[in-house]
Amino acid sequence: MNATTGESSVRSAAPIEEIPADEALFAEKLRQLLQSKMERDYPKGTMRRDAHPKHHGCVRAELIVDSGLPPEFAVGVFSEPKTYDAWVRFSNQSGTPQSDIKGDIRGMAIKLLDVAGPKLLPGAEDCTTHDFILITTDRFVARDVQQFHGLIAASIAGPMHFALFMLLNWRVARNLWSSLEKFGNILEATFTSPTPYLLGQQAVRYRMRPISPTKTPIPREPTDNYLRDVMCAHLANREAIFEFLVQVQTNPERMPIEDPGVRWDETQSPYRRIAALRIPAQRFDSDEQMIFAENLSFNPWRCLVEHRPLGGINRARKLIYSGLSEFRHDRNGISVKEPAQ
Repeated sequence: MNATTGESSVRSAAPIEEIPADEALFAEKLRQLLQSKMERDYPKGTMRRDAHPKHHGCVRAELIVDSGLPPEFAVGVFSEPKTYDAWVRFSNQSGTPQSDIKGDIRGMAIKLLDVAGPKLLPGAEDCTTHDFILITTDRFVARDVQQFHGLIAASIAGPMHFALFMLLNWRVARNLWSSLEKFGNILEATFTSPTPYLLGQQAVRYRMRPISPTKTPIPREPTDNYLRDVMCAHLANREAIFEFLVQVQTNPERMPIEDPGVRWDETQSPYRRIAALRIPAQRFDSDEQMIFAENLSFNPWRCLVEHRPLGGINRARKLIYSGLSEFRHDRNGISVKEPAQ
């Protein structure tokens, strides 16, 4: 252990991925399952996302890359001190839109603008946007695509099937229930990527940590959309700032690539800051901007090669996110289009 930084002196070699022979099969089955669920949930009217369908708002922001980063961090979008304009969408994870007072996983999806270079998402190689996706838990619910398919299938099949699945998969139950949190202000939540990504030649997890020490209490009589109401009140006259941090994989066994259900030990590898996300004071709840948020599409593979998603859940996302986004937009009669500004 490095006595100065508190970091392990052990560094893993280039990240190694192990792809199960049947992973692509379960990814396609999962895509079909989720598409069928969307068709049942939204037989008419606006078809919403299968997950994170309820957004609190989509706000303008800027990602400010820190200066003086060490070479191993100064790659891709972080290769030089620079400020990127961005859109940030905050949401509830539950596939069924519900009151904000319900315990849930919350999402932060970031879309950087004017990012030069080819992207990894098929069909979007020439786009100038770059996406980051984070949630309010540092452990994904399932270990791999097959187990995640089993969870979704059980939840759709009904309460008895869901309960049985949870009894037989105790870690899934623990990870799920421990992640269902409540917040007084979504701008004070910490967001993490349980799935890993490349940062140059090393595997990392991302984190967005608010710099404000304030913890807004949950309203005594919360409205169904109180997280949006609190966001509106906060951003009416002041900004919100998050630190963008990365946690480097230092031990491939204890910090696995293929099992995002495992928390990476911060005593072995502390998070380190590489940028800041600034959300200026603004109004974001106009009808036009809410529709804009509804129509945006995010995919972790819409990224530079230096930030390639790692692990099975991320590999499945390439197929599933793209397929469901195209299906949703087609049903709504809207083309999938990346914002230019």
